[in-house]
Amino acid sequence: MSIGLLGNKIGMTEIYERSGELIPVTILRVGPCVITQIKNVLKDGYNSIQVGYGKVPSNLLNQSQLGHLQKSDIQPLKHLKEFRMNEKIEEFKVGQIITIDSFSIGQFVNISGKSIGKGFSGLQKRHNFTRGPLTHGSKNHKAPGSIGMGTTPGRVLPGKRMAGQLGNKQTTIKKLKIVLINSDENILIIKGSVPGKPGNLLSIVPSE
Repeated sequence: MSIGLLGNKIGMTEIYERSGELIPVTILRVGPCVITQIKNVLKDGYNSIQVGYGKVPSNLLNQSQLGHLQKSDIQPLKHLKEFRMNEKIEEFKVGQIITIDSFSIGQFVNISGKSIGKGFSGLQKRHNFTRGPLTHGSKNHKAPGSIGMGTTPGRVLPGKRMAGQLGNKQTTIKKLKIVLINSDENILIIKGSVPGKPGNLLSIVPSE
């Protein structure tokens, strides 16, 4: 995995390509991010780079979070994320600023974030179950039906698809194309949709 950046979703809109095709796009505000820690194989068993994003007042962090950043003389940051590195990490250093200039137009990226939470949902909406008959006195319209065997094993097996929380899970959309880059405003325009609502924290990593 290559080093990625953190950012926030602004919203969606539409733009025209030069061919005249109308495409849906998502606007992201990405970075700048600060390298807060570097791990290597000799000391930690693997190569990785931790980046921080979002300046906040120091009173919004606890002592352990502040101590971790102050050890490297870095300002308080709200979000930290570690990226595994396959290549050499000697070219990076703690305190280095990484911006969207590391991306290019036409490049494909993987974007991760929490999907929109939709509350408690039934089987039809959550798992695309078919409904029961609506006529002839049937009372099984949206009931789940049998959920397991009787005496043996006498319990519901783990992983059974049932009603419950829908959404609000970590989701990754792969191979999204970068359409435009505005380095002055730290804006990244991506073709297609990304997880979550406007303001959602996202992780943007180049596709391998």
